[in-house]
Amino acid sequence: MAGHGTTHVDAGSLWGGKVSPFSTSYGKLMMWFFLVSDALTFGGLLVAYGYTRHTTDSAWPIGEETFDSLPFLGHGFPLIYVALMTFILIVSSVTMVLAVEAGHRMDKKGVIKWMIATIIGGFFFLGSQAWEWSHFIHGSHFGSVELDNGSRAIVKGHFGEFQSLTVVESGKEFKEGKTISPSAKGHYKMDADEMFHHFRHASMNGHVHDNQFTLHDGSVVKWKRHADEHLTLLVKTDGSGKAFEKVKKIEGKEAEKEYWGAVNSGEKGRIIYGADLSSNEYGPSQYGQFFFFITGFHGFHVFSGVIINILIFLGVARGTYHRRGHYEMVEKTGLYWHFVDLVWVFVFTFFYLV
Repeated sequence: MAGHGTTHVDAGSLWGGKVSPFSTSYGKLMMWFFLVSDALTFGGLLVAYGYTRHTTDSAWPIGEETFDSLPFLGHGFPLIYVALMTFILIVSSVTMVLAVEAGHRMDKKGVIKWMIATIIGGFFFLGSQAWEWSHFIHGSHFGSVELDNGSRAIVKGHFGEFQSLTVVESGKEFKEGKTISPSAKGHYKMDADEMFHHFRHASMNGHVHDNQFTLHDGSVVKWKRHADEHLTLLVKTDGSGKAFEKVKKIEGKEAEKEYWGAVNSGEKGRIIYGADLSSNEYGPSQYGQFFFFITGFHGFHVFSGVIINILIFLGVARGTYHRRGHYEMVEKTGLYWHFVDLVWVFVFTFFYLV
């Protein structure tokens, strides 16, 4: 057609294997193939999670109720820490972009600076995810409770700290009539957290009766503790495990009677703390299984990305890529890091927001 020039490229040059038809290096093309396949894997996992959530009759956990803690500050901060983790990861993606841009300008010092920032962001996210897992596994002070009618409730409020334990039946280590206390006034010293650890183990296994529980050495102790504050039971499922259309709230004296009646019943399984692959304080066991697998799978990708970033950073620092005349390895690593960040946006949405 008049006015339009045509450039002819022979088939040997176009498809002979020496030159990419899309002006893309072999390394970047293979990285894109890997990322597409990995995206399909994550997509399949999230679709399976969505299907399971849609088909289950149990009350599915709510993100702001399950993840409401901050390090050193305790409960009452719904999704704040998860939002901080997400923000740091997104910022690390920005620093990775700046590292790639510096590489295009052959600015070695710029690449080093921004890759260090990216690596620090990756380590912060990994540490935060480890803390989040620990919090999820350990659970709250109250756990969830099975009420007398068979329905199950999650428990909110401030747990009254243990002050002292009085030994009412001797064991191998603690003798009858002695006091276990965090202060030097007690016959035996034990801090409040350790007291709660023993109480938690006993209540999970049905070894609590009449405000007394059994310690690891077989001794039976009666507790003295501060009063609970703002104790509230959120009843979400009936005796068959089916979710109620509307959450029922039990507060005040009635909540105390229901909760501590279950604790003192001596029945194993009435109180559940935290989550593992078979039980879950927050809701159905499938939730915990998907949470551990999907967030763990993503965490493995972040860990791999941090290790790769460190290896590439060492190459940058030694001047390997500067001598080559390009920083394509930084760009390929950046593609992987951006993918990890993008996947987290979907995981964050599915598990914490929806």
